[in-house]
Amino acid sequence: MSGLLALSCAWPTSTLAAAITRDDVNGAKLAERSDVAAGDLNPVMIKAQILLDRSHVSPGVIDGYNGENLTKALSAYETMNDLTVDGELDEEVWELLGGEKNADLLVEYEITASDTDRDFIDEIPSDYEELAELESVGFTSIEEMLAERHHMDIELFKALNDSKELTEGTTILVADIGDARTGVTIDRIEADKDRAQIRAYDEDDRLILAYPATIGSEENPSPEGTHQIKAIAIDPTYSYRPSENFQQGDNDEQLTIAPGPNNPVGNVWIDLSEPTYGIHGTYEPAKIDKAASHGCVRLTNWDARELAELVETGIDVEFVD
Repeated sequence: MSGLLALSCAWPTSTLAAAITRDDVNGAKLAERSDVAAGDLNPVMIKAQILLDRSHVSPGVIDGYNGENLTKALSAYETMNDLTVDGELDEEVWELLGGEKNADLLVEYEITASDTDRDFIDEIPSDYEELAELESVGFTSIEEMLAERHHMDIELFKALNDSKELTEGTTILVADIGDARTGVTIDRIEADKDRAQIRAYDEDDRLILAYPATIGSEENPSPEGTHQIKAIAIDPTYSYRPSENFQQGDNDEQLTIAPGPNNPVGNVWIDLSEPTYGIHGTYEPAKIDKAASHGCVRLTNWDARELAELVETGIDVEFVD
């Protein structure tokens, strides 16, 4: 399996983030989006991202900012609904999403014993030899776990739940992202390099799913042409093979890294007929389409898991520019 190349990125935080309330998001109106200063978390954007996620058009992490992944999701949503495709959050899209309605999109959640009674890892080693010594590659904190469960950027999760002690019985605010997509049949998949997006189509060639994706890099490009899904693995181990893929640091021996959401391929591996390449999750969801991969297609863990539940072996995956 191909691994990941992490690049250094700085992510915006907001001094006004903690002031956002449940009602601000659930009752947000499109006209209010310009009331928020540039660089601050925007309740309209949070609402739009949750509504898109619930419509099975992934914006990646729900972070409250207007960025490229939101624009790509809006373009896919417009395509699915036969609208003019411009990637803009305009009145027509907002109305169709149900944006003007008050809705329980940011909801209260009470932390349970099963949330807290876990062995969190203090730190994920960057060195693969050290990483391979771990029995599992789980979450580093309850914040990370709960943020990922609700498709949220961890900084947004922290901002909405500032100063709360995350123990059993504590009530927090989270995004209600609805249920995973079911009841559709995927006929083919496009790994669109130009859009940096995975797009799934049904037998009538209608776009039915879209996910932001990291698809290779200039140094380690993704495959060309069409390949087939060969196998699907949930909670896979990661096989580091420097002679076949890439070498990390001084690690020149094969290693096996335990399963877990912070595994180099996240919690899903969809194997392709092109050897060593696949579609997989990631331990850094906020960096989807912001950091390069070693040739594979990288999705958020939750998008990869939803896709894995819907695909079958033999489905074509076409890499397009």
